[in-house]
Amino acid sequence: MDDCAVFTYTDEDFVNMFSSLTERKSRFDIALRSGWTEKMNAGLFRYHLGDLETRILPGPCSFIAQLNVLRGVERRKPQEIVSIRQNFDPNQFNFNKINPKELLFELQKVNTEATGDQNGRNKKCKIIINVSPLEFGHCLLVPEPHRCHPQILTPLAVQFGIETVLLSADPGFRVGFNSLGGFASVNHLHLHGYYLNHQMRLESAPTELIHPQNNLYRLVDFPTGFLFYTRGPDLALTVNAVCKLTDIMVDKNIAHNLFITRGCPPDKEGDPFSARNGARVVVWPRLSCFGAKEESAFNVALCELAGHLPFKNRKDYETVTEDEVKAIIRKYVLQEEEFSELLKHIMKKF
Repeated sequence: MDDCAVFTYTDEDFVNMFSSLTERKSRFDIALRSGWTEKMNAGLFRYHLGDLETRILPGPCSFIAQLNVLRGVERRKPQEIVSIRQNFDPNQFNFNKINPKELLFELQKVNTEATGDQNGRNKKCKIIINVSPLEFGHCLLVPEPHRCHPQILTPLAVQFGIETVLLSADPGFRVGFNSLGGFASVNHLHLHGYYLNHQMRLESAPTELIHPQNNLYRLVDFPTGFLFYTRGPDLALTVNAVCKLTDIMVDKNIAHNLFITRGCPPDKEGDPFSARNGARVVVWPRLSCFGAKEESAFNVALCELAGHLPFKNRKDYETVTEDEVKAIIRKYVLQEEEFSELLKHIMKKF
């Protein structure tokens, strides 16, 4: 696709069934994978991303460790973040300033009914390469960049995030979000998307239903977070509930990370072989990190909380254990008492 291409889709394009016998790619996968590969071959990234060394750490969490030294060296210096509600600053780097060649395509949900502009229809989301990629296909989803939203989730951003996962026929395509104070490096509304060809514990982790009306679950496994599940196509309930949850966290000045992945329904928890036809949306409240320090083997953001650990040096990659990973993550997530207090507050607001 050329730089100005618009990828249009409807609910009919969502992939709802997976075959265990055949490997398929959807229209979305073909557009993203081919365009991303063309940009890599054209030298538009800060480094060439080959096959990453990967190992699964022994233990029940099944952490996926990957060695990506160049990302630690070559990535753009993060902006100085001082508040979760920091205003957008047009003088800082933002996605309106990128090299136009970094644009893959614009994503647009088209209106198939005469109902006007509803549920994100006819609004656009730019799909841009991440020039310092974590994994194959690493891109940025930037909804309506001209509106210069700060890095606070909106219903449209959440909807595009869920819908791209549903548009992919590859269960390894994931989408995530880092809030300000949660290791977001650019204060211009964006989500990350990438392929990770390994099954994650998160896809079948056990849950506890805590708010039936909003289909809100609590993740029982470490690290504790909130979970929603949807198969589409009507995403309004899920999108609004996710934003209601993250708005509460913003109002309370609590940083957070979000991860969207194919996964089994909450009532099929614990079964890694059950169908991954729907999407799990997980939100982790966490401690804020401002003026981020590079003290540990990895930063704790959307990937790490989901169980994907990109390492910046070989020694840590080769020697780290599950217990050491959990000890690092515990420094950044809410303690049980703090999580319980937040949960009480959310129950009152929902």
